[in-house]
Amino acid sequence: MQDHAAAFAATGSGTELLDSAVARVVRESGASVAMLYLLPRNGTTLHLAVLAGVPGQLATPWARVPLSAPMPVADAVRLRCLIWLGSQEELARRYPRAALVLPYQFALAAAPVRAGAAEQGGLVLLWPGSHPPQMTSDEREAAVRGCHRIGLLLDRAESSGYPVLAGSQPRVLPPPDPPVPDRADAAAAAEFVQRLPGGSCTLALDGTVTYLNDAAAELLGSEAGNVRGTLPWISLPWLADPAVEDHYRAAVISRQQTSFTVLRPPGQWLSFHLFPNATGISVRILPTSEPGPTPTPAPALPPSSGVPSRATALYHLMHLAAALTEAVGPQDVIELAGHQVMPAFRIQTLVVMTSEEGRLRVEGRRGSHPALMDRFDGAPLTSSTPAAHVLTTGIPDFYPTFAELQRAYPSAGLRNAVAACAFLPLTVSGRPIGSLVLAYDRPHPFEPEERALLTSVAGLLAQALDRARLYDAKDRLAHSLQAHLLPQRLPRIAGLDVAARYLPSTRGMGIGGDFYDLIRLDDTTAAAAIGDVQGHNENAAALMGQVRTAVHASAGAPPDEVLTRTNRLLTDLDPGLFTSCLYVHLDLAAHSACLATAGHPAPLMRQPDGQTEVLNLPPGLLLGIDPAARYPTAHVPLPPGAALALYTDGLVEAPGVDFEDATAELAAHFALALDQDMESVADTLVRYAKRYTPGKDDIALLLLNALRPQGREPDR
Repeated sequence: MQDHAAAFAATGSGTELLDSAVARVVRESGASVAMLYLLPRNGTTLHLAVLAGVPGQLATPWARVPLSAPMPVADAVRLRCLIWLGSQEELARRYPRAALVLPYQFALAAAPVRAGAAEQGGLVLLWPGSHPPQMTSDEREAAVRGCHRIGLLLDRAESSGYPVLAGSQPRVLPPPDPPVPDRADAAAAAEFVQRLPGGSCTLALDGTVTYLNDAAAELLGSEAGNVRGTLPWISLPWLADPAVEDHYRAAVISRQQTSFTVLRPPGQWLSFHLFPNATGISVRILPTSEPGPTPTPAPALPPSSGVPSRATALYHLMHLAAALTEAVGPQDVIELAGHQVMPAFRIQTLVVMTSEEGRLRVEGRRGSHPALMDRFDGAPLTSSTPAAHVLTTGIPDFYPTFAELQRAYPSAGLRNAVAACAFLPLTVSGRPIGSLVLAYDRPHPFEPEERALLTSVAGLLAQALDRARLYDAKDRLAHSLQAHLLPQRLPRIAGLDVAARYLPSTRGMGIGGDFYDLIRLDDTTAAAAIGDVQGHNENAAALMGQVRTAVHASAGAPPDEVLTRTNRLLTDLDPGLFTSCLYVHLDLAAHSACLATAGHPAPLMRQPDGQTEVLNLPPGLLLGIDPAARYPTAHVPLPPGAALALYTDGLVEAPGVDFEDATAELAAHFALALDQDMESVADTLVRYAKRYTPGKDDIALLLLNALRPQGREPDR
């Protein structure tokens, strides 16, 4: 290693030695692709530093990998072990997110790069799709030896004062140089290509055209000079189909032959045959009368309805993956699966079954036969049903025809609803939570790539379903807690018609700290309060309960004293959250109200004739800031027929809307409801809030109407 230290000192960095070490691992292991990640000291994210075997743009989704991510390299570094994935289906089962973005055939190994006890990064190696499912001992030894060698290099570079750091973009190693033929061989090769029927061209690993003969140029309908050096799906608009680029990616990553057919306008069909290796891709172009590739049919299967192109399927699936991040309930997950997965794979029926107390339960269903699995609802997990078998074993089952399903499960009894079906395990962190049932109305050949994609879908749905069920449980618990911190029912007070509403913010925002209260003091007096604790979490809800209790304990004292005592309590508690509060003392015999505010929106006052205004109250500081704060009061008349509307700012705040304009609009709605009882008015104002505000904040509303002498207390 003395030479290495000298090299570091001479070059100022170890990048050249590191690149050489990665290239050596590729040679010794026989891998086709290598990705070296570096982990900064005390870092939590792996950074792609060196890439070999594929162009940089194909590695863009993997340039940064958090150690917590469900990715092979993150697991290898975190668990300090080599991870082997012998097929795309195995990748789909264990790492569905990765399999969705790389739906190609390859084998993969991920191993940690360490020096002593320190984690330096991770190495990912890919082999072509033709690789056997098992890793050989020589390949394992080469990968481990290479990681050890790289770790020592990184450690020596740092100790020599020239640490190797990942750049903003990974360094892409050039492909190996192809053998250089002599002049006679080159001439013979050129003659050989010219004699072949159709056209011939070559692509670099990054997809650019490096050579095409005259026949290829003629078939492509373009001058050779206009195509050479370009990406064909860019320079030839009729090749701008996502499926074309997808076939190129499949060839580069899987290093396997792939073919496809494209229509060159106006009516010439051309078939393209791609033959990849470590230096590039050879392409044969032939005219054809077929409107697409003709796959070899599975034995004993009639023609299927057709599987959409992988590009189309991935379009739906990427939408599904993005949409599932917003799903907050199990039915949301199932609904999204129905919208995205069923059209992508031309599925007629989708059923999600979960495990509950040792039995199958139908969680949801979509499609043309919604009751497909109802007969198994409640069946023990030990029963002889395909859904139970998949759930307990974790191994997906595919039945291209009903006859195959019937042979495996003679008592399934699904003849009228199924011509082909797939049963996929819903597994989270190795724990089975259910089964995904996909049914087709005609026989359906499940090609290996489609099986892998469907397995990835099941993995994504399983994770989303697990999160949604956990969210639902927490959501119910949180809002139950908040509901119990609010009055279960308002007291009946002679001379007052009252109504209250509480609307939690949109789902996913957590619980909040809005509260209201109405307190009967004696036969002719009462107190009302409304407030808003900063934040949307359990701390805000807990503090809301304390504030409400403090106000309740001081009720009956003048409003300024109630707020002053509550403020002292909050400053003593020092919760780190501020609280607004409005307190009203009602004297029904004197037809008056005394109010004080601690930074809370002023209430609306509606006169008996319908005139409505925002009360002008002297300001007071938010609770919990200054223990010496004072809260001036205001006295207002409350004649029979007058009404007060106390509310939190969630009722009127909206992005891009002036607060005063929104409050004036609320006052107008309050004024128009002059002849309605308070319950009806509350419904009116809530409808207004749902229509004009985004629902990102809680809403609390308390309405108080001083009844006219001839009025009567509304029935409750």
